Amino acid sequence: MKRRLVYGLVITVLTVNFIVGAWVYLSSAHAAEKHDVIDPNLELFSDVLQQVRTEYVDGQNLTYQELTYAAVKGMVNVLDPHSEFLDPTAFHDLQDDTEGQFGGLGLFVTVRSNYVTVVTPMEDTPGFRAGILAGDRILKINGEDAVKMPLDEAVKKLRGKPGTRVTVTIQRPSSGMVKDYVLTRAVVQVKMVEDINGKQEFPLGADKIGYVCITQFGDKTGVELDAALQKLQAQGMKALILDLRWNPGGLLDEAVNVCQEFLPRGQLIVSTEGRTSVQKYFARGDGDQLHGMPIVVLVNLSSASASEIVTGCLQDLHRAIVLGEKTFGKGSVQSIFPLDDGSALKLTTAKYYTPSHRVIHEHGITPDIIVPLSDDEEALLQYVRTPGGLESLSETNRVRLSKIQDPQLSRARDLLKGILLYDELSQPDGTAAK
Repeated sequence: MKRRLVYGLVITVLTVNFIVGAWVYLSSAHAAEKHDVIDPNLELFSDVLQQVRTEYVDGQNLTYQELTYAAVKGMVNVLDPHSEFLDPTAFHDLQDDTEGQFGGLGLFVTVRSNYVTVVTPMEDTPGFRAGILAGDRILKINGEDAVKMPLDEAVKKLRGKPGTRVTVTIQRPSSGMVKDYVLTRAVVQVKMVEDINGKQEFPLGADKIGYVCITQFGDKTGVELDAALQKLQAQGMKALILDLRWNPGGLLDEAVNVCQEFLPRGQLIVSTEGRTSVQKYFARGDGDQLHGMPIVVLVNLSSASASEIVTGCLQDLHRAIVLGEKTFGKGSVQSIFPLDDGSALKLTTAKYYTPSHRVIHEHGITPDIIVPLSDDEEALLQYVRTPGGLESLSETNRVRLSKIQDPQLSRARDLLKGILLYDELSQPDGTAAK
């Protein structure tokens, strides 16, 4: 009897616990479901927007659009470092960068000692033709004081619709001259692929080792690379250095176009995997344009995104030797969703995978041969590589910096020289090394 009573009590307690637990679970699920419904949350946002606009002490100086843009930016910024809300101006600037052209004066500028300073004028641009020189300081833009002006603000003021005019007040420190230049903005073409001198001439030295630097992956990168390779091959190139250091990336399609210059048609280059889909990208060109020619790819911590796609692909397929330092590890796909008011949403929608299904994101690509640079070496090399960097310096500093060595580039050349020598000695003419 006692045993029956105990069993009954236990069953009763368990039943009560089950009922209470189920009620708590269903209540929590209902609450969670309520929080994940869009209408009440939009109502909350609308209430807050209205309260800020009407009750905030300086609310009369704010517009609903400004508040909405700020709210959307805040929402997107909490997702990850690469998703971004772009207002119409920022979206337009992004389009200019990826298209490789914009309306402007053709001046590379930076900030030095609080002055917006010309690093170099690009050849055949309004600034170049007007006689503006490297080292010139921009004191005013359309009469507005440019001293201590943030660099991005100065760039926005210098750029504009082709055919429009802008007055730039220039000071030349070497002579003390101050002069107003009235310049007409024009379409400025940005080079995506450069030679060792920052131009597109692509000279070939006696060692027959070509050098190509890809600065970014815009919509003309593949075309410019193809032209560069043709120039080098016409001179008898026997090996290639492909420099992707300090390349922040760009367009996925252009990374595919670069890879297919060196791979057989139909070869898998990269795949992307999102929440609901997997996409694979294959070489669709005319095959390996260099016919198996030795390649060394140079990378460092500033090689990211599309640079890592190219590096990981060529490394996986043993088509190139990767030399330098581990890459950044930015292997996520950002899709652009234009919005009705001219703004856009740049949203992370997938991750990249190399042909062997290595994930790039937050891992990066480790070189086959690690050749580190010190912080001082890297800073000086960046300065030397900047268009007009040397020309903007005093004669003493110019001579000092011109002697700076690039350990990674030197190691790449030595490596390729060794490979070419081995190949030469291994020819089937009785001269093979024993």
